[in-house]
Amino acid sequence: MAEQVLNQFRSDKALRDDCVAIYEALGMDLNTAFRMFMERTRMVRGLPFPAVLPESRMTRAEAQRAIDEIRAEAADLPEMTLDEINEEIDAARRERKSKR
Repeated sequence: MAEQVLNQFRSDKALRDDCVAIYEALGMDLNTAFRMFMERTRMVRGLPFPAVLPESRMTRAEAQRAIDEIRAEAADLPEMTLDEINEEIDAARRERKSKR
């Protein structure tokens, strides 16, 4: 067996917990997932996924205009009571359950 080394790094706890849950659902632990990442990195001699910047970026002014447009559209919507909101949520859940 090849010589073993310890790899350590810091990450956000919520990010780690989310990743652990995903890997466990796939039947592996975090260490196995990282070893797979490292093996694939070696195979492709780079990141094992595309790492590119978007072709265009939204400016702050464009983002503010988009937010303002959404707010203007939402202003015309009728107000809903909490009971109406909860009924809509329940109906969506029932519909989703019936499709399973």
